[in-house]
Amino acid sequence: MQKLAVLGAGNMGIALIEGLLKSDFIKAENIYATRNRLDRLSSLKDLGVNVSNDNRKAVQDSNFIIIAVKPHLVSSILNEIKQDLTEEHTLISIATGVSLDEISNIVGADVKTYRAMPNTASSVGEGMTCIATLDENSDNKQKVKIIFDQFGESIYIEEKMMDAATVIGACGIAYSLRFMRAMMQGAIEIGFDSRTASKIVSQMVKGSAEILIKSGNHPEEEIDKVTTPMGCTITGLNEMEHQGFSSSLIKGIVASHIKINK
Repeated sequence: MQKLAVLGAGNMGIALIEGLLKSDFIKAENIYATRNRLDRLSSLKDLGVNVSNDNRKAVQDSNFIIIAVKPHLVSSILNEIKQDLTEEHTLISIATGVSLDEISNIVGADVKTYRAMPNTASSVGEGMTCIATLDENSDNKQKVKIIFDQFGESIYIEEKMMDAATVIGACGIAYSLRFMRAMMQGAIEIGFDSRTASKIVSQMVKGSAEILIKSGNHPEEEIDKVTTPMGCTITGLNEMEHQGFSSSLIKGIVASHIKINK
């Protein structure tokens, strides 16, 4: 890793930078973060990151560039920096819905171009990033993967699946947290104080994920282990399904996917 610039460092960009710094993968002095509102980057500045509102200077001083602006701003920022991009640069967009072809049409085919969809868990080293590219250079592909591996897991997928990856990997954080909030509310209703409810639910969800990660089992296999005949678990599960639990979640996922494609 040499030098990296994050252009348009909002919540996601800041999360990525914080994840990289926590992993000791790159020194703060070799990271550039840009944003119009520099006061929003004060926490990164305190960590030693170079902060500015000069996108072109950040590009000139870096070899890996992450475009972290909102989708409707991607075109304008690419047009701003395209004269500073060379074949030595690797350009990574984390903007939803902006295709590799759209990016290459602006910056040129010589610039190595990638799309990545990380999530905000990157800031705590537990991110999930899906990556797509037309770059055939396996060495460069590995370098890009290593960047995102610093704050969790990353995989390469076909570009046509990037919108779906956004819904499951990125929107999914919000879905999971909403589920956890409901669990905590239920825990309070049956007697726990909010702090204890939060601790129990958070560790339970973490443990549930680790079971699937380490065993490779389908969720139903693990559900069967805790659903005894006529027990409280199956009673609760059946009531949730009667109220549309799984159906509501699936409908929400599909609705988010439709929204991206509008």
